[in-house]
Order: sequence, then structure tokens, then C-alpha cells
Amino acid sequence: GTKAGSPVNGQKQGHAQATPKIPLNLHLHHDPFRSLQEPRHQPPTMGSKERFHWQSHNVKQSGVDDMVLLPQITEDAIAANLRKRFMDDYIFTYIGSVLISVNPFKQMPYFTDREIDLYQGAAQYENPPHIYALTDNMYRNMLIDCENQCVIISGESGAGKTVAAKYIMGYISKVSAGGEKVQHVKDIILQSNPLLEAFGNAKTVRNNNSSRFGKYFEIQFSRGGEPDGGKISNFLLEKSRVVMQNENERNFHIYYQLLEGASQEQRQNLGLMTPDYYYYLNQSDTYQVDGTDDRSDFGETLSAMQVIGIPPSIQQLVLQLVAGILHLGNISFCEDGNYARVESVDLLAFPAYLLGIDSGRLQEKLTSRKMDSRWGGRSESINVTLNVEQAAYTRDALAKGLYARLFDFLVEAINRAMQKPQEEYSIGVLDIYGFEIFQKNGFEQFCINFVNEKLQQIFIELTLKAEQEEYVQEGIRWTPIQYFNNKVVCDLIENKLSPPGIMSVLDDVCATMHATGGGADQTLLQKLQAAVGTHEHFNSWSAGFVIHHYAGKVSYDVSGFCERNRDVLFSDLIELMQTSEQAFLRMLFPEKLDGDKKGRPSTAGSKIKKQANDLVATLMRCTPHYIRCIKPNETKRPRDWEENRVKHQVEYLGLKENIRVRRAGFAYRRQFAKFLQRYAILTPETWPRWRGDERQGVQHLLRAVNMEPDQYQMGSTKVFVKNPESLFLLEEVRERKFDGFARTIQKAWRRHVAVRKYEEMREEASNILLNKKERRRNSINRNFVGDYLGLEERPELRQFLGKRERVDFADSVTKYDRRFKPIKRDLILTPKCVYVIGREKVKKGPEKGQVCEVLKKKVDIQALRGVSLSTRQDDFFILQEDAADSFLESVFKTEFVSLLCKRFEEATRRPLPLTFSDTLQFRVKKEGWGGGGTRSVTFSRGFGDLAVLKVGGRTLTVSVGDGLPKSSKPTRKGMAKGKPRRSSQAPTRAAPAPPRGMDRNGVPPSARGGPLPPGDHVWRGHPQASPGALRPHPWEPADDPGHVRPQSTTQNSSTCLTRAWPACRGSAAWGNGQCLVWADPSPSLGHMVPGAGPYTSTWAKMWTS
Repeated sequence: GTKAGSPVNGQKQGHAQATPKIPLNLHLHHDPFRSLQEPRHQPPTMGSKERFHWQSHNVKQSGVDDMVLLPQITEDAIAANLRKRFMDDYIFTYIGSVLISVNPFKQMPYFTDREIDLYQGAAQYENPPHIYALTDNMYRNMLIDCENQCVIISGESGAGKTVAAKYIMGYISKVSAGGEKVQHVKDIILQSNPLLEAFGNAKTVRNNNSSRFGKYFEIQFSRGGEPDGGKISNFLLEKSRVVMQNENERNFHIYYQLLEGASQEQRQNLGLMTPDYYYYLNQSDTYQVDGTDDRSDFGETLSAMQVIGIPPSIQQLVLQLVAGILHLGNISFCEDGNYARVESVDLLAFPAYLLGIDSGRLQEKLTSRKMDSRWGGRSESINVTLNVEQAAYTRDALAKGLYARLFDFLVEAINRAMQKPQEEYSIGVLDIYGFEIFQKNGFEQFCINFVNEKLQQIFIELTLKAEQEEYVQEGIRWTPIQYFNNKVVCDLIENKLSPPGIMSVLDDVCATMHATGGGADQTLLQKLQAAVGTHEHFNSWSAGFVIHHYAGKVSYDVSGFCERNRDVLFSDLIELMQTSEQAFLRMLFPEKLDGDKKGRPSTAGSKIKKQANDLVATLMRCTPHYIRCIKPNETKRPRDWEENRVKHQVEYLGLKENIRVRRAGFAYRRQFAKFLQRYAILTPETWPRWRGDERQGVQHLLRAVNMEPDQYQMGSTKVFVKNPESLFLLEEVRERKFDGFARTIQKAWRRHVAVRKYEEMREEASNILLNKKERRRNSINRNFVGDYLGLEERPELRQFLGKRERVDFADSVTKYDRRFKPIKRDLILTPKCVYVIGREKVKKGPEKGQVCEVLKKKVDIQALRGVSLSTRQDDFFILQEDAADSFLESVFKTEFVSLLCKRFEEATRRPLPLTFSDTLQFRVKKEGWGGGGTRSVTFSRGFGDLAVLKVGGRTLTVSVGDGLPKSSKPTRKGMAKGKPRRSSQAPTRAAPAPPRGMDRNGVPPSARGGPLPPGDHVWRGHPQASPGALRPHPWEPADDPGHVRPQSTTQNSSTCLTRAWPACRGSAAWGNGQCLVWADPSPSLGHMVPGAGPYTSTWAKMWTS
């Protein structure tokens, strides 16, 4: 079926409320402020509870879901709306298609499979704001438009960007289909998160699980939408954290996971101690994180490596390298004649052992460096002994180089596990550091904030600048919106010439200055003052400089800028690692060292600039979506709101300008050709292809759905639709069209499947009775319908079944009690149970005297002991149960027994015992003072196809003529053509009984004449029988013809009956000396006529003298 339509104005009465259907006529007199001026519908009061589950229809309204609808567009109004929703646990809010997410600092209840089902395939405004809605929109647009998509998640550190990225990947994994290979790719996508978090995330002052690297995760899809590949691009790994952390921060998670989770054998082999033993961990004196279980996370990290395909031997080497870096950091130096010397030679042994290198060579490379000297055309290598500061720098450079290359190896391992030969479609998820402003900001913060500045530029280019430029190009009527374009800040940082940017000046200083430490940094500061000192977004101070970023002013300390920008791992250290005994470590250092290599080495700044520009180019090739994350407080506590902090983020994220552009702009725009291609199905003139001018075709479509002219504008190449509701209605009409076609296809396919199914069922049923029971001529080839009661329209019967219990068989049958009295019952078979339902009068209460359905018996299929049938062509069978058996008669016994056999075998893994005999017994339950015991049914050869019943004490004799041979099988192929019957009809049953007082030809009983064949027994189904003179018994339901005990009534010579049989209470109609009796209940007569349900005319005649 189709999804519910979206509410006008995009306004909802709370989360997951069912939205009203809007007629297909698209007259939209849209007033975006109407819902704010009119009183909102209030949910009904329910005791003292004001708030309900977020998916309830009665949900407390909290602010506005889409801030385009705010009556006032100010930072205060935006922050107030976000706060109101945040306090009511609604963390998502829209600005048009942009999603605003506020970090709740707790687990929210609406990220379950239930929400995934709710948002899958739904329009954005059909449900409350959610990250699943944005993700589903991306996924469907990728398949519909055949265009790559990306989502840019931005916000400051601790705003929840990484968690948002995980929810996106989890949703895509859930809703996309695929086989075993696709499932493997999904597992890798999901398991890459804990692995990369372990090696790339750390605790910072502002975030306990801060991403200390940037990643762009491309999930690659087949044309059918199955994720069959992926690729991760990583950048900006904060290598300096390996060797130094600020107060109240930690190193990368993997170090603490290893120390907490390693086995005893690993601890011994790797020489693991407590965290405070290691210099690289004890500088901040912080080892634990609230809410983090390092031991458990270590197990997840190992499991992730296994899923990705890293063999156990390599996993061990990875952990060995991590431990080696820790031990390397404990090597300290002391001064010996202005030169560095290893303070404790003993500390060299363990890192050398773990890295597979010689401890003597390690000591040599840490305290000296080989330099190439060129003089007079000759090249000469000399060893230069390092001082203490230089030796510590060399040690740290080796540790950072080892960790960075290990991280690159893990990323490459993930990429190898997901690689595919060719790319088709992709969804990219950008998760990068948030904007950082610390008390002391260094080179790392400078690089991070530069990349965030570039991402903000993309947002401005595509949502503010490009949109307005497009309106101008297309000739759309438009009111320009003023906004701050941060391109001037990006140019300040990355310009190459006229004037050179900060990065160019930094690279120049690193290339021309041979000084280290503070000397080079002060030179950098002087050159910056000369180059960009007059820039309006730049200021300098004694120890650094200030940049006016889009997120605010940030002061950078230049100390260490030059050293970190050089980012050089000396060739001596590379040569050292290439001598390792471990092939894994040698593989991490594949360089071919060339002493004659010329040219300026690349710097960290130039690499980051190239990565940032490549990333921007990649994102610009995709259709972008945006998530703007907001951090509500610095305490990291739920429901804590710092107003000034939030307002500052609202300001620098440009939310106010974004709202203004959205309100004045158009929610949807598409090229004429693509619009026609998508909505061509709406009219016969455009389907399957519009033959005329594309512009006229679009206008024809919009007129066909009665869209108001003020809801759209026609550009030169595109159509612009103003409100999202108009688009959603177009989508709904389209879905209904496809739904109709899909139903036609499904109907044809189901009919085809049903034909085969019925043929198989008839064959199975025939095999059950083959060579064991005679068959009726009229039933051997009939189609199996299953539901002869029409349960879809019988809630009074469905109430006894389970909520989602499927029905295999349902029919009205005749049940015989201990006295062989016939009683109408409804028999229902489901995959688990057999239900027997009757009717009784209500004896008490306001419904006293009314007839209602009563569950007489519910038998678990596994509790059945077997089924007994005769060898004749009758319709009787016995259900053998543990307590008491059921003796039943059904026209559709073959269908019922075959389905019962199938379900019994499914439940018990053994066949259902079937007994075929002409002498059957069934057990009856104990009733009052009377005993239980058994009753017998004997089947004998009679005349005709209709059974004749004769009661004799505890035995019932059934006489019936010969049927088809026991070896008979179905011969008719396929199903009868023509209009299918209703499920509640029985295709082979006789017509209903004629009106009271008439026979089947419309003749009253008094007008009939002619003798009937003499006999001393009861005939069922005689064609001359009539119910015309019958009246119901006072204490029996009048509308239950299968359960009537008629009142004694005579016509003409009525005394004949009462004199002949004083015990008879049957209902008789007399004419020409014939007594016609319907369902005589008296056991003293020795004769019995059972009713056979509402679909057959079952009458009897009795001959009297």
C-alpha cells in the first residue's frame, strides 16, 4: 500500500502521528504561518500523564519540527525552539532538508528496528524529524536519480558527529537487501567503526570519545541498491597524541584496551604493565573514562579485525607494535658533554625485541643522525650526534611514524575487504573533527579548523550562494538574502600567491630556515605579520596569531608549528625499520631511499591542504545532505542546557541565514527531462514518453494534478516547486499508480502460483486417500478454497485466534454428540491449532438472550493422536484427541485432512496416523454422573450418494452407496477459468434452501401430491422435502438452521404422528398421507437426521401408514 500523505504546512501533532490523507486534487492555498496563528489540536487528557511514548498518536507537542515555520527568525528564537525540543527528548529538528541534531548525552529510545520500519520509504515530512528520514532520502535519491550522494556532518567536538555517522551506516545496512556477499560487506561496514574508533579516537577535555582523525566513508552500491563495496579515505590523524596529551585527556583508546583486556599470556609476551608505568600514557594522569569499559571494547576490537579479514597472526603483530610503541616511549636521555646518551640501556631491550630490530642499532639511530654533505660535486655522509632535545624528538618521531603507518594499514585492510572492480553508485559519509577552540591551540587545531572552514564553504556554496545564483540563472523571481561568505578566510589560509596564505608562508619558513624550535617559530610569526598582517580576519600577538574563523576568533600559539609542519621521518629511522625481522613491520616501510633525491620534501600543511581540496572536489561531485550537530553543554550531562554556548553555535553554523533562504526559496527543483521521467506515469499523455516540448510536458503534468500556479515556477531548464507538501502529494499520486500496476502483476502471479498450489494439494489429498477410501464423483476434482466462512469479515470468529495467526481451513461442519445428536460447529485449522466454535445464548448480563460465539474446543495440533475415516464415500471423520474425540461431518473433509496432515508433520516431524475402517469408535468425555466410554459408528453399503443414518443405542449405522473406486485420482488440470469466487463461498455446494413454505420450484407443500417411496428409515436430501411448515423450537436459536430442534407442528391429520409415536417431538408437515420430518431429535425413534450447514438443503421424509 501507499504511505500516508503529509500534513499541510509540514506541521505534525507529535512524533509518528498518523497524518491525514490529502485528496489527489492538489489545490494548496498554502500559508506557512497559518499553523502558528491557529490554535493547535490538543491531545486528550489521560490522567496525570502529560507525555506519552514518542510514537503514540497522543504525543505532547514540542516546538516546531521545521524551523522554517518559526514566526520570528532570530538566534534567540532558534535556540529557544531547540531547547524546548531538547528538554522533551526530541533531539532532531529540520531546516528544510537540513537536519539539526542536538547531542542528548544519553541513549535515546527511538533508534530501534521499529523506527527503521517507520521511516523506510516514507516522505521526509511524513514522520517526525529523524536521522533515518535523511538517510532514507539519500538512499532513495541515489536509486531514483542515479546520482552519488553524500552527507556532511559538521559541528564542534563532542556534538555527536561520530554517533550520527554510525546510525547512518546502520540504517543503510538494515534497509538494503543482498545475499551472502552483500551481508559480508555490511558486516565490514559496521565492524569498521569499533576498529577505527579504537585506533583513531581518544578522550579529550570536551569529548570522551573524540575522533582524532577525519574519514570519508564511501558505501558503494550495485544498481539494485545492494551495498557491495566501500572505501575509506582517512586524513588528519592526530599523531602528536601518541607522544603527548593535555591534562584530563588520554592517548588513543587502543592502548588502554590492550592493558585492560590482554590475556595473561599476552601480558607476559608483550611486557604489559599498568598505564602509569608508560611515559606516553602518564603525562595527563588520566586513565579511566566514565561509561567506557576498555576490557569489553578490546574484545570488540579483536572481533572487528577478525570480521575484516585480518588473520590472527597479523592481529598479534598489530598488538605487538602497539606495545612496542609504549615501551619505546620509556627510553629517556641524559646529557653527556652536550650530546645525548640513553639514560638506561636496559630499557632498549624490550622495544627492540617487540620491533624485531637490534637494540644497539636502535640506540645508535636515536642518538645520532646521518647527514649528506655535498662539496665540489662530491657527496659525503657524516654522522651527527644529537643533543637531548633532538634525541627525544627523534624517538617521538619514530613512535608517531609507526602508529600512523599502522593506522594506514588498518584502513587499507578495510578497503581491501570491501573493494569492488568498478564503482556504480555511492553514499559518502563525512565524519571529521569538529571545530576546536582550546585554551592553547597549536598546529593540529590550525589544520582541523582549516578543514572545517573548507566544509563550511561547501555548505555556503551549495545552500546559500549556489541556490541564489541558480534562481538568477533560471530567471526565477527571488528576494536576495545577505550572508557571510567565508571564502575570504579560506584564502587567508591556503592562498599560494598575492598575497601568500599562512600555509605558504609556513612551508617557506620550513624550507629556508635551518633553525629548530623557537627560532623558526618566531621567524614564522614575523613573516606572517609582513605577509598578511593587514588582513581583516588576521591579528598577531607576541606568541602567536589570531584568525577570525566562521565559528569565532581562535588564538594560535606558534610554538612547535615549524617542527610539526616538517613532519619528516629521517631516512636513518626508515632504514632501521627495514632491517626488522618481522615482515609485517618491513611492509609498513616500503620506501626506496635515494640519496640523490632532489626537491623540497612535502610538509604536513601541504598534505592537509591537498587532502582538503581533494575532499571538497569529491563532495562537490555528489548530491550533498547536511547534518548540523550542536553540543548543548560542556558538562556532558543529559538535560543540561547552556544557552550562550548554543546561541554561539547557532550563529556560526549560519542557521538563521539557512532558515531565511529556505523560507524565501523553493524546496524542490528538477530539470525538465528528469521531472518528466519521474512523473510521466501520472497521465496517459506523458506515459510512457512525452513526445513534445519538455517544458510543455512539465506544465501538462502540473495542470493534470491541479497544482496551484503559485506553488511552482518554470525556469529556463528546471521546474521549481515551492513547498515540500506539493512534492509529497506528487509522490503519493505516483506511488498509487505504481501500486495499482504492482497489484495487477501480483494478482497474475498469485493466480499462477495458486493454480500450481491447488494441483499439488489435490494430488497430495488424493495420495492420502488413494487405495484406502472411495471418492465422491463431485469432489475429487474440485478446487480447494480453504476459507469457506469468510473470516476476513467475521470478527466474531477471529477473536478466538491469535493476532497474526494464519488460517489454513475454515468451514461450518456438523458435530455429533454422545447421543449422535447433530450440532452445528465452525471448524478452523491454523498452523498450530484446531478450533471448534459453537453458539450459545447469553444467560446473564445486558446481552441476556442473545446468541454469541463460544470457543468449544482448542486442540494443539501436536496433541492429536490421529484421524479415523471409513472406506466408503461418506463425509464423516473422527479427530482423536487425548481427552475425548470429536465425531465430525464435513463436505470438505478431504481438504481438511490433507492440510491437517501437512501441519502435523511440520510440527512433529512425523506423519499423522490415519485409520481407515468401516467400524470406527470414538471416545466421549464424562458428563455429570454419566460415564464417558466409547461410541461406535458402522458403515455399510446402501443406495445413492447420500448417507442414511440409523441410531441404535451406542451405535450409529451409516449406509451409503458405492462411490468412485479407491484407486481414483484427480484428472482435471488447472483451475476453471472465469471470475474468481469469494473466499467465503463454497464452489461445489448446493444452493441455499428455498423460502419458507415453498419447494425448490416455488410450490407450497400443500400443493404437492403423489406418493413417496415407502420405507421405515430416514432419507436425507430428498428433492421433495420442504422446510415450509417448520418452526423453530422455543429454546433453540432461530437463525441457526444447523442446530434447530423444531417444535412439534402438524398440518391436516396431525394426530397420526402423536398417536403413532408418543415420544416424538419432531416437526412434521403432512400431506396426502405423507409425514415430512426435519431433524427429529428423539433417540427413542431409532432414526436420526443430521443438519448439514447453511449451504445445503438437507431434508428428510418419513413414511407412515
